[in-house]
Amino acid sequence: MADIDQLLDERIRSVPDWPMPGVMFRDITPLLADPVGIPTVVDALISRLAQAGIDGCDMVAGVEARGFVLGAPLAVGMGVGFVPVRKEGKLPGDVHSESYALEYGTATLELQVGAVAAGHRVVLLDDVLATGGTAAAAVALLRAAGAEVLGFAVLLELAALGGRERLGDVPVVSLRTL
Repeated sequence: MADIDQLLDERIRSVPDWPMPGVMFRDITPLLADPVGIPTVVDALISRLAQAGIDGCDMVAGVEARGFVLGAPLAVGMGVGFVPVRKEGKLPGDVHSESYALEYGTATLELQVGAVAAGHRVVLLDDVLATGGTAAAAVALLRAAGAEVLGFAVLLELAALGGRERLGDVPVVSLRTL
């Protein structure tokens, strides 16, 4: 299955009212279980980033947790390093922190001090762009560490929730917009 739209449509499951009533969760587990899922997504992301003029990055940063699963193979495919952006309390040593509002609460993201050097050119990755709170916090975190965020890549963008606008000048590359 080489068509990315078909792959995403068939392998991303919508789960209503999870983790709370009114939230439509997008489950990528079926996509990850498909042996062509990850390679097809990585190839499509590399192609779309190049089409958007996003190149010359030093590192891919993935947002916990699904951004890890896709970010590491994307980094390998691009020939660059990978850095995890973690939930609060998951990293040892000194960390940069950024708190933000979710559609169903608040959270804090962290990045190890020294994981990204000043001037690093980073592509940020997550699975879904919804309201943009997590993405905006991750961008702020990377910038606080001195990185230049070249773009934000996602599998799915839920356009009606306005997340793209929260990212300001950061280009968004999505494989599928709903």
